Amino acid sequence: MEKSEELVGAAEAVAVVPLAPPLRRNRPWPLGAALAIAVGVTAVLLLADTQWLNQPAVQAWRTVCLAITVQALPFLLLGTVLSGAINAFVPADLFTRVLPDRAALAVPVAGVAGAVLPGCECASVPVANSLIRRGVTPAAAFAFLLSAPAINPVVLTATAVAFPGNPAMVAARLITSLATAAVMGWLWLWLGKERWLRPALRHRHTGHEHGHSRWTEFRLGCQHDFLHAGGFLVFGAMAAATFNVTVPRSVLDTFSGSPWLSVLFLAALAVLLAVCSEADAFVAASLTGFSPTARLAFLVVGPMVDLKLMALQAGTFGRAFAWRFSTATTVVAVTASVLIGGALL
Repeated sequence: MEKSEELVGAAEAVAVVPLAPPLRRNRPWPLGAALAIAVGVTAVLLLADTQWLNQPAVQAWRTVCLAITVQALPFLLLGTVLSGAINAFVPADLFTRVLPDRAALAVPVAGVAGAVLPGCECASVPVANSLIRRGVTPAAAFAFLLSAPAINPVVLTATAVAFPGNPAMVAARLITSLATAAVMGWLWLWLGKERWLRPALRHRHTGHEHGHSRWTEFRLGCQHDFLHAGGFLVFGAMAAATFNVTVPRSVLDTFSGSPWLSVLFLAALAVLLAVCSEADAFVAASLTGFSPTARLAFLVVGPMVDLKLMALQAGTFGRAFAWRFSTATTVVAVTASVLIGGALL
């Protein structure tokens, strides 16, 4: 009798233990809308045989939208593969053991670690998402998210090629990007609130789930992250293409004469154009009417805050996070570009 009561008591104790919510079951409403729009746009692009669809402006919009999407998809795929591999195969406590225990020190270390990911901003979002789920402090994950697209060897090499004989531009981009990433990580430690993140990100993910093989979890993770982020990528590409088509070239010449307006304008242009970080140096080099500091702002802001990246962040971390983080990052990046660009360029 006593044993029966003990078993009942144990069962009740187990029953009241709160279970962590499943991390990969949720499907936020924007995903369906994004995929529906993506399918619709693809159908329009493929079936463009009506007269209005062959107008020059529409053809230009179609070309830019496809170019941004095709340019970013390989790196988004790279990011989702890395994210799935981290979730399925990497021990849960690896990152917390590698990074310093103090969050304030973990932020710059994670920023420097961004150099190891040879991708663009589309790849860094799912990887940062995985880092947070594995117990890495969000401040360090966000520092990695901002630095990885801007300081990896591919981007720095492209910058050196785009600005031949101008190593100061490469150094300025590296230093300014690292400084911005570190400052934003520290700002999150100081002012960031956990409620701004999606509920699933507030619970630590311990890695391999029982009932799944590691390869099954890897496949499911890649599938979820790629489909989820791909829809928001299309949103961003459509917005960037619309800006490219509707804003006349003469507007660019209006702002190039003022040092301060030129910095602000190229920062805004980087957000709207959403050029992949592997290619943005060639765009910046072509803007010869603008000052070196203004072009540095274009190179620093673009990989950290652009339309497709904001859409990806909103879909991954939540809209409450995305607009606050993007606004603050823009202010910090522009300020750092002016200070460091004025000193080095």
